[in-house]
Amino acid sequence: MSLYKRNSTWWSSIWIDGVRHCQSTGTSNRRRAGAIERQHQDELNDARHRMPHANPDMTFGALTARFIANGMSKPHSLDRLKHLLPFFAELPLMQITKAAVRKYRQVRQKEKTLKPATVNRDLSVLRRVLYWAVEEGLLAANPLGRLRMERERRTKRPVMSIREEQLLLAKSPDHLQRIILCALDTGMRRGEILGQRWEDIDLDNRILHVSHSKTPEGEARDIPLTNRLYASLVSHRKATGVVFTYDNNPIKIVKTTWATSLRRSGIRHFRFHDLRHTANTRMMLAGVLQEIRREIIGHTSQRSRDVNDRYTQIELPEKRAAIQKLESWLAAQMEMLHAEEAVASARVPHSETTTKEGTNDDGQQSESAA
Repeated sequence: MSLYKRNSTWWSSIWIDGVRHCQSTGTSNRRRAGAIERQHQDELNDARHRMPHANPDMTFGALTARFIANGMSKPHSLDRLKHLLPFFAELPLMQITKAAVRKYRQVRQKEKTLKPATVNRDLSVLRRVLYWAVEEGLLAANPLGRLRMERERRTKRPVMSIREEQLLLAKSPDHLQRIILCALDTGMRRGEILGQRWEDIDLDNRILHVSHSKTPEGEARDIPLTNRLYASLVSHRKATGVVFTYDNNPIKIVKTTWATSLRRSGIRHFRFHDLRHTANTRMMLAGVLQEIRREIIGHTSQRSRDVNDRYTQIELPEKRAAIQKLESWLAAQMEMLHAEEAVASARVPHSETTTKEGTNDDGQQSESAA
């Protein structure tokens, strides 16, 4: 680098890969000219290594297009972006501030009354996209890096009872029945179930190998099969391909079929994800230890982990014992349900018979009752 004066103005001369780059700094101040020259050199080096330049004037819509084009978006992100883009799409990145986020919360609440957790999920995706912009050199810093989310109240997660399970299965189509059984007896996530392949199921040893998980920690885990899940899989056994299909086609989404089956069964509302929570709760009630439950269902919450868990290895025999406990608990619950139904059915015919024989069509006492 070198600075030289031409008339009263300082000029910069920089050599990059044998090429000389000269330009006027536009100032007669030596110190300011030096700063301008250093900035010019940084720009030349960035261009040499094809590094992107920060562009705070870029709109959030343009940034999102790059984000998606680079394969960074997941289904969850795309779903949240449907709400974010109408508000932020035309906004330059430099104008995405905490004040803009407060206004977004107000707009979302006007459209529909939402829980804080819902808007927090939106903003977490917004912040993730901005972090990606920083990684790509499109932003110097994330303006929402220290954004505080609203406090979320813990909500009670519903646990499906055996009676509700039977009612739901009775009103569900065959392909959904198999998916529900898999979710209840393994605690697998919906995406894991729909992506499961026959090549990853060892029916001879009754083991399901999870190979497509939402989290890296959830992959490559082995889950012993319950008797009813084993029977369901054997009846539809194939050599290769996706396990759960409809008309021999992979199932991408079960939202509509799930909602229809729930409505027909007449039970309370459940999310499909509640089946995972139900599986975990049932194993807990069956006496399965937390570490084993977590290993089976692939739970990765760091808040619930103990430091010593890193050194705890759950072997397959322990998992098989856990599944046996679950099956024993399910059998006991089914016996109780059948006993209750038997008592209820014994009472109803008796009252109906008394009413039927005690009065005739005119409401008068019949001869047999007399």
